[in-house]
Amino acid sequence: MPNDFFKFKQFTIRQNACSMKVGTDGVLLGAWVNAGENMQRILDIGTGTGVIAIMLAQRFLQAKIDAVEVDEAAANQALENVKSSPWNSRLNIFHQKFNEFANSANQRYDLIVSNPPYFLNSLTSPNSGRTTARHAEELQHEELIIGSLKLLSEQGKLAVIMPYVEGNIFIALAAKSGLFCNRKLNVSTKKDRPTKRLLMEFSRSKTKLDEENLYIENTTLNSFTDEYKELTKDFYLRF
Repeated sequence: MPNDFFKFKQFTIRQNACSMKVGTDGVLLGAWVNAGENMQRILDIGTGTGVIAIMLAQRFLQAKIDAVEVDEAAANQALENVKSSPWNSRLNIFHQKFNEFANSANQRYDLIVSNPPYFLNSLTSPNSGRTTARHAEELQHEELIIGSLKLLSEQGKLAVIMPYVEGNIFIALAAKSGLFCNRKLNVSTKKDRPTKRLLMEFSRSKTKLDEENLYIENTTLNSFTDEYKELTKDFYLRF
């Protein structure tokens, strides 16, 4: 999936050399998630350099947002980005493991978002920061589900993005614990290509699944689709 230079409406995100680059996954989740008009508290799990948290602060001006990150270098970079953003008064960064945060927090959230580690059974990278970001070692998917159930308000929602296979496994695991996928976006690079990512929204109530498809690039032209540009236009320089 394509990466691109990334810019918010009023400032540019910064990344240090130890953290992963801003990628399509985080931008898609931050642009797609529907916080609703009455959402007051949002939690971003595994915030990295703070991209999704800041996107949500830009989109939902009434919400206060907490963001948790286990990697020290990424957490420090997220803190720097938050401090320089126009929405810093509504953003908090916690350098902490998610299970520790979930066990100690007394706040309940209307929305929890996560672009979590997703490679369940693959070779690890020699770069420890990259491994933490991409492998489900520091944050097991069951741990994400259990912790989210503790922290979600009664009507709260959990929104995540994962590769196709891992996403379907996560849907089944979540359902066993009482979180049901009610909204899903199947993302492909092109219309004739298989689904690469699943964006999923869960709640405690099971309703009819709202499922849509998104294609990032046109099939015959070397260009982005209008649907992808419309979804992400507030965050990419080229759009």
